[in-house]
Amino acid sequence: MDNKTVLTGIVLSERGVGEYDKLVTILTLERGKIRAFARGAKRPRNHLSAALQPFHFGNFQVYEGRDSYTVESAEILQHFETLRSDLDRSFAGMLLLELSDYYGRENDDNRALLGLLYQSLKALDKGRPEPRLVRTVFEIRALAIDGQYPGIPEGSWEESTRYAMGFIVDTPVERLYTFTVSDSVLEELERIASNFRRRFIDRELKSLSFL
Repeated sequence: MDNKTVLTGIVLSERGVGEYDKLVTILTLERGKIRAFARGAKRPRNHLSAALQPFHFGNFQVYEGRDSYTVESAEILQHFETLRSDLDRSFAGMLLLELSDYYGRENDDNRALLGLLYQSLKALDKGRPEPRLVRTVFEIRALAIDGQYPGIPEGSWEESTRYAMGFIVDTPVERLYTFTVSDSVLEELERIASNFRRRFIDRELKSLSFL
């Protein structure tokens, strides 16, 4: 039986395994979040070494074994290069990847989460809107996708903040980053996202230490 298949997704993380191999985490369209070995990917000039980097979006040919996946080749469609050269955008992007790893599920329908991650990385790559807003919007929308959104917390929020919250939760993801907010509204959105993080995420997010 041929257990090879092509999965479309975004690399969330990679780490070395042994002397020559890598273990990568990819959020995919077809299989949700997967972890896959890349044999020899740490060797100089290996064809997978440059492809299997965080932020990379593409098509990954994998072999599906009994207990794990193995990446055999990769066609990278988008690199999001500016996320590597701009610290603010890079750190914001790291938070998006870490949250996607947290919310992603193996063999689950993560299409909405993958679409959100892709559009958010595009926004960071373009520099519009600012990274603070992108990561705050991502946090709130990801919580809604996960089915845990509790509504706006009690408080004396600005009316524009309430409107922005409705927009973030309900608008099609392709239009999610077509708005801007005032500094005061952004601060309130950040407070709400922080409130949700304390309530619904049961671990420390390493990327927040950089932010």
